[in-house]
Amino acid sequence: MPRFAANLSLMFNEVPFLDRFEAAARAGFDAVEFLFPYEHPPEAIAERLRANGLTQALFNLPPGDFAKGERGLAAFPERLDELKAGVDTALRYAEATGVARLHLMAGLAPHDDAKAAEAYRRAVAWTAERLGGAGLDLVLEPINTRNMPGYFLNDFGRAADLIRALALPNLKLQFDLYHCQILHGDVTMRLRALMPIIGHVQTASVPERHEPGTGEMNDAFLFDELDRLGYAGFVGCEYIPAADTVAGLGWLAAYQGRAR
Repeated sequence: MPRFAANLSLMFNEVPFLDRFEAAARAGFDAVEFLFPYEHPPEAIAERLRANGLTQALFNLPPGDFAKGERGLAAFPERLDELKAGVDTALRYAEATGVARLHLMAGLAPHDDAKAAEAYRRAVAWTAERLGGAGLDLVLEPINTRNMPGYFLNDFGRAADLIRALALPNLKLQFDLYHCQILHGDVTMRLRALMPIIGHVQTASVPERHEPGTGEMNDAFLFDELDRLGYAGFVGCEYIPAADTVAGLGWLAAYQGRAR
């Protein structure tokens, strides 16, 4: 069965961030992910993980000023030094939390801008090599233009082409079922084609981004397909609960207690 990780940026918002680790563990999760840890000391995150027996599945590298609308730095050549400093910051959190993979956000830039494309390629290569020295994977996630208008990496094919062209062993695809359905459809066939380069999976229902099983996709089929394809990584639950987080976890009960 898939190894589900609660996304603490979106789930368990009924309690403060550091209390969400315990809430996730009590609900039956053994792994978590979130957007960013940087508002809290790395030791505080690590202590909550240890106290609740949780694995850190993923978090994002610093994206610039997220509160002011920035969504990554990688597509901007003039901000490469800032990106590199952010990688150093993230590595301190990675060491404390034991996370094995980090996501690099591309930024808001025209996807057909040649300078942005070259900057992005250079930033991805540098970051992957830097993380590789620490034994970590770098993942790239295409994000749909409805939720994030203007995001540079908005196509699964382009992401796959770059990963294959760079051919770095720790550079992989972050495959969000929700974003794939909105951008392209045909999710199952894309999973099958891209599985050799997938390093992390995320899920949410389409179109409302709520709990699995509440939208147009057959989420249970896709979770079973991940098993059939031999995917052994995490499935991050990057969804917005329709109401109370715990009340909406009926979908998870079908997987708890099942052997892998």
